[in-house]
Order: sequence, then structure tokens, then C-alpha cells
Amino acid sequence: MNPRISLEQWRALLAVVDAGGYAQAAEALHKSQSAITYAVQKLESVLGLKAFEVQGRKAVLTPTGQLLHRRARALIDEASRLEQAASALSVGWEAEIRLAVEVVFPTWLLLRVLDRFGQDSPHTRIELTESVMGGTAEALLQGRADLAIAPAVPAGFFGEVLMPFRGLPVAHPDHPLHQLQRPLTREDLRQHRHIVVRDTGSKRDPSTNTIDANQRWTVSNMATSIHALCQGYGFAWMVEDKIRKELASGQLKPLPLAGQERQGTLYLIFADHDYAGRGSLRLAELLREMTAAECAARSVGTAAAA
Repeated sequence: MNPRISLEQWRALLAVVDAGGYAQAAEALHKSQSAITYAVQKLESVLGLKAFEVQGRKAVLTPTGQLLHRRARALIDEASRLEQAASALSVGWEAEIRLAVEVVFPTWLLLRVLDRFGQDSPHTRIELTESVMGGTAEALLQGRADLAIAPAVPAGFFGEVLMPFRGLPVAHPDHPLHQLQRPLTREDLRQHRHIVVRDTGSKRDPSTNTIDANQRWTVSNMATSIHALCQGYGFAWMVEDKIRKELASGQLKPLPLAGQERQGTLYLIFADHDYAGRGSLRLAELLREMTAAECAARSVGTAAAA
């Protein structure tokens, strides 16, 4: 059955609700108020129902209208995504790709991938958001990312495994915790300053701070955290790949805290794979290939060392 209601009529319905009235909707859509009124009345007439009822001097949605509003929103959003996809396909490579990346992903590897992508598509701009914990999921949920790397896949999205990561409790070799020269307990940690990188999500999960230390510095930048650790200002759990140079040079040293390594997985997530443009698909391909190559090289190196 062919649709009897046009997208313009659904847009008129949404505009009346979103703008707060017929006059405001007309201004938002750059149409006359009579055109907006006619579009909504025509919609109601064709469907044989009432989307609005007058309460005082204001038109409010009926229960049926509330259902229509929700479904119309999904319909218009889907139509917009389809148009964006068609536009991207018509020009080949996207003009801009929005990438949200959890800070635990190795920065040096990310920059290498982006540089390689730039050779294929030098005119595609990359808008990079470096996020922590909930911030990456929010970027996807709020439509602020086309592609993401995150330690968890938000509901409604599909993610593929990109790489594992390992978090270690570390401090400067001269830190008092290392001077105890024995296996540490969580009570030992509570007596010293904990360096934490702030969750960039608006709804922060307090359970992520698993040590109730007497002192805590919460910073917003991973580099600041690493610098503070190298200066001996505290201890922290750090992803091994983020501090490999500091570990190799002896600036940081794992704390003797048995069973306190933190294992995790990073996932590659499309905002909408069906509508991904040529550039997003190529960038995802490079992330897979170059990350897999690095993980394989690391495994070979570990085996040879053993």
C-alpha cells in the first residue's frame, strides 16, 4: 500500500509539537500558518483520527497523537539518514568523519591509522573525540559520532572485537608503595593518592572508582595522569599500551598487587553500518587491519621473550 501521508505532513505535525503551536511551527518551517493547519487537518482527515485536542488556548496531543508523534519522529529521522547516505554516495568520500575513541586505545596507533587514511582520502576531515568510559557511548547515542572505539557496546548498536587491553596498577619506582618491598593490599593503596581520569560521560558511574583512597586527584586528560605518575605524585591503573615507553624507560613500575590486573576489550562500532559512507568503511578497514597487525606482532614478541 502506498503511503497516504506525505513527509511534509508528518513534518508539520512534528513542528507543531516541537515549536509549541501552529504559528511557531509555521515560522520554523518558513510556511504560512494556514498551510501548517491544513497539513495537520488533512493528516487527521485521511487517517480518521484526532492528533490534537484544544485545552484552554493550547493544542495538545491526544494519546493517539502521542503515538503518531513518536513514529513520525522515527520516520523523519530515517528519511534524513537516507538522504545523507545518498549524498555521501553521490560524492564518493565523505567531507567529514566524526570519530569517537576511548582514551585507552593506543594514541600512536590511532595517529598512524589516520595518517594512512589521509593518503586514500586527503580531503576528508576527521573530527576526533577522545573520550573516557561513558563518553564514547554517549557520542554514539546522541548522534555525535559516525564511528567509535569503545570498551562496551551501547544497546541498539553492533560492535566487533577490535583488540584486548590490560590495565596495570603502577607508580614511580621511588613511590612509597614500592618502598614497602612486599605484596601490597588494597588497604595499602587507600593510604596514598589515587590518580583518576574523569569519565567524560554526563552520567558518571561511581562504581568505576574501585579504591576509596584517602586522597584522589581527578584529571580530565590521560597525558596529565601519566605525567603526574612519572613525577611520583600518586598511583593509578593504566592501560599497558598507553605507558609502554614509561615502563621501558623505568619511569613507571607495576605495583606488586596480586590479582589486580584489569582485562578488557575494545570494540569497533558504527553509528549505522547500513548508511556508512565510503570513507567510514575504509577507515574502519584500516583500524581492523593495522590493529590486528600490531596485536599479532605483540604476540610474536611475547612468545619470543618467553
